[in-house]
Amino acid sequence: MVCGNHRHGSGWQFLALLIPIIFPALLVKSHPQCLDFKPPFRPVNGLSFCTMYSQFGCCDSTKDREIMNRFYRIVDNFDYSLYATCAAYIQDILCGECSPYAAHLYDAEDPTTPVRQLLGLCGEYCIDFWNKCKTTVHSLVEDRKLLDLVSNRNKFCEVLQLQDPDYCFPRVLSNSNLTRNLGSVAAGSDGCLQLCLKEIANGLRNPVAMVHANDGTHRFFIAEQIGIVWAYLHNKARLEKPFLNITRAVLTSPWEGDERGFLGLVFHPKFKYTGKVYVYYSVEMNSDEKIRISEFRISSNDMNMLDHGSERIILEVDEPASNHNGGQLLFGNDGYLYIFTGDGGMAGDPFGKYGNAQNKSALLGKVLRIDVNNNNRGPLYKIPPDNPFILDSDARPEVYAYGVRNMWRCSVDRGDPQTKDGKGRIFCGDVGQNKFEEVDIIEKGKNYGWKAREGFSCYDKKLCANSSLNDVLPIFAYPHSVGKSITGGYIYRGCESPNLNGLYIFGDFMSGRLLALAEDSRTGRWHDYKICMGKGQTCLFPGLLNKYYRYIISFAEDEAGELYFLSTRIPTATSKTGMVYKIVDPSRRAPPRTCLYNPLSVKVKSRLINFVPKPKLIERPRKKLPKIRSKARQRPNQRQEGNTPDWFQELLKTLEMLQTEWDAGVDQTAATSAPTPAIAQTNTARNQSSQGTAHRRPQNTPSNGAVRLVDEHGRTDRGRVEIYINGVWGTVCDDLWNSQSAAVVCRQLGFPFAIKANRRAEFGQGTGPILLDDVECEGNERSLLHCHHSEIGETNCSHQEDAGVMCGNAESSSG
Repeated sequence: MVCGNHRHGSGWQFLALLIPIIFPALLVKSHPQCLDFKPPFRPVNGLSFCTMYSQFGCCDSTKDREIMNRFYRIVDNFDYSLYATCAAYIQDILCGECSPYAAHLYDAEDPTTPVRQLLGLCGEYCIDFWNKCKTTVHSLVEDRKLLDLVSNRNKFCEVLQLQDPDYCFPRVLSNSNLTRNLGSVAAGSDGCLQLCLKEIANGLRNPVAMVHANDGTHRFFIAEQIGIVWAYLHNKARLEKPFLNITRAVLTSPWEGDERGFLGLVFHPKFKYTGKVYVYYSVEMNSDEKIRISEFRISSNDMNMLDHGSERIILEVDEPASNHNGGQLLFGNDGYLYIFTGDGGMAGDPFGKYGNAQNKSALLGKVLRIDVNNNNRGPLYKIPPDNPFILDSDARPEVYAYGVRNMWRCSVDRGDPQTKDGKGRIFCGDVGQNKFEEVDIIEKGKNYGWKAREGFSCYDKKLCANSSLNDVLPIFAYPHSVGKSITGGYIYRGCESPNLNGLYIFGDFMSGRLLALAEDSRTGRWHDYKICMGKGQTCLFPGLLNKYYRYIISFAEDEAGELYFLSTRIPTATSKTGMVYKIVDPSRRAPPRTCLYNPLSVKVKSRLINFVPKPKLIERPRKKLPKIRSKARQRPNQRQEGNTPDWFQELLKTLEMLQTEWDAGVDQTAATSAPTPAIAQTNTARNQSSQGTAHRRPQNTPSNGAVRLVDEHGRTDRGRVEIYINGVWGTVCDDLWNSQSAAVVCRQLGFPFAIKANRRAEFGQGTGPILLDDVECEGNERSLLHCHHSEIGETNCSHQEDAGVMCGNAESSSG
C-alpha cells in the first residue's frame, strides 16, 4: 500500500468494505475466465437451471435457458432408470459452461486452441460417470476420437484429465483457494490491485487531454500539446483531417518537460445544440507569455471539424514564468465553466507578499468559475451570481477557490449509477513543490493552502502559522518517494467494470505509478491503494495488455463513463510515442447486453484511418541492439525558475540519460557514469578486446550488457545492479528478479556464486533510467541482455524496486 497521508487516517480496515482482496499466497493460479475469453459476471436475475452459478459465473438467463433446453432434448431419450441415474451428471456437465472457470474446465484459456467438447473431470467423478452413464456420452459429444475411447475407462478418463488438477470438476467447486472472494478485484500480498489495459490510440505527440462531446455519437477527441486535436469514431478509427489545428498560435517547444502548449479543452454541455468548444493554451505576445481561454464553434460544413475562424478569446492571463501553467477546463453540474490556473511558475510562488495563490486579486493559482452560456450577444462571459467573492472589493469576482499550486487534471464525479451519491464533486490533483503531491475536492470559497502548506505539511512556516489561513486539507497526499508530479484522474462510474465503481483512479507523471482512493461512506475517510498491472495469466485475455509507457500525462472518461489514461514514452511535444489506454478489471465484467449503446451516426467527410495497435511487447532474449549515435541535445534559453528542486529538474536529469525512441531516429544524449566498485563486460566484449586494436573499444568504455554493483559502503561483492546499454548506465527492476538472474550478474563480475537476489532497492535507489524489467534468466546466460526481458526502457516500476545482488566465492557469505 502507498505510504501516503489521509485526511482521517490509515485504511487497511476498509478493504473489506469496498474491494475484497484476493491474496496470491492463498491462490492456486486463480484466473477466472469464460469460454468467450472474457471475465465472469454476476447474472442480473440469477439462473433457474444452472443454479450453482447464480451468484457469479459465465451464463446469463438466456444462456441458462439454452442449456436447459439442450438438457431436456438429451434426457427425453432416456428411460426412467437411466434418467434417475444420469440426469444429475448430464446437468453438471452441461452447466460447466457457466462456471467462472469455464475456460480452464474446457482447456480453452488460449483462444487459438480448440475447445474441448467435454469439460475436464476429476478422476473419481469421471470413473463414477463412466461406470453409470457411459452410454450417454454420444449424446454429449460428436468427437469421434473421444467416442472411440468410451469403451476403455482408463483411456477415456485420462483424456478428460486437466493439466492443472485444481480446476477439474467438481473439485473446482469446493476449492476454497479458487472460490474465496471470487469476482473481486485481484490483488497482491501488498494490496496492489491488479488491473489490465486495452490500447485505444497510439502515435500521439504528448497527448494532454481526451474528451467526448456528450452528443450521443460516442466520438472522442484527443489533443496533442503542439495544438492539434484529433477526432476518433467510437470504433477507434481516426479522421485524417484534424478537428482543430492551432499549432501556429500555440507556444511550446520540442524540449522535454516543457509545460507550455495546448493544455486543455472541453465541450459545452449542450454542444449538440450550441456547437461550442472551449480550449486552454499558451501564447506569446510581444515576448510576454500568456495563457488563453478561447471559444470555437463547430464548422457548418463538417461536424468533425471546428471553424478555425470562429475563435473568440474569452480570457487571457499573463504568465510570469514558463512553468505552472495549469490547463484544466471543465463544466460543472451547475453549467458553469471552471478554469484551473497555475501559480505563475518559478518555485515557491515568489510573486508579491504572499504569492499569487493566496492573493485573491490575482487570477493565477486559482479555480475560476464563469458563465459562458448565452454569450452570443453582450459580454463573452458573466460572473455567476453565487461566486463566493463577488462582493469582495479585494478579490477578482471570477475566483471560486484559491491557494492552489498547479492543479493538473480535474474531473467531475458522475455519481453512483444507482444512488447518484457523489454526483457533482470536483476532484483535482495538485502538483507539489519539494515533498508532497495531493488530491483535493474543490468547494466554493475554500483556500487550499499553497504556499503556506504543501500536502499536509507546512511549506512557508510563517504563513502556515497564520490563524486566518483557514485552509482545507487534501483528502490524500503522498511523498516524493512515491512520485513527484501527480496527474489527477476520475471516479470510475462506468458500466463494464462494476468492481471499480467509486474508486478514484489517478497516477503520477514522473514515477509512472497508478493509484486509487476509496471512500468509506460511513466515516468520510479516504484510503489509498496501489494499482499494478496483472501478472501471470491475469491479463492474458485477448486484446489486453499489462504494460504501459511510463509518463502518465492525463486521464479521460468516454461518453459511457469508461476510464482511460494517456501516457508517453518520451515526454516531448514532437515524439510520437503517446498512447491511450483503457482501464479494464480482469476479475469481473458486467453481464452481457447490459452495457450496450447505439452511437448516433456521424457524417464523415475526411478519410478514415483505422486503428492498428502497436505490436505487443515481445521478449527477444538475443535481440541485436540498434546502434545509437551520441549527440548532445540543446534547448532554447529558458526563464529562471528558482533554485528549489522541482519535478521538472528531475525529469531533465532522467531524460538526459534515457534512451530515446529508436524507431523514430532520435539521437541519444551521451551519459556519463559514476565510478563504481565493480564493473563487468560480457565475454563477447572481452573477446573483441583481445583481437587487436582494429575493433577495440575506447579505453574504459563498457560494452552493451556490462554490469556494475553500486554500494554506498564501497563493498565490491554486493550492491544495486546497474547495466550498461547503448551508452547509458541504468538500473534493473526487481519484477521477477530471482537467484538465476543474480547468478548471471555475479558470474559476469567474476564470482562463482550468487548468495542472494536483493529486491526493493535494498542497496539504495538509482538516479538514472530504469532500463530492464521482467528479467527472467535460466542462470547460464552471458548477460542479462541474453535473458528474457521486456523491451529496453519499457518498464512499469520505480526506483523503489531496483534490483541488487550479493555475490560470493562460496555458497554462503556473512554480511
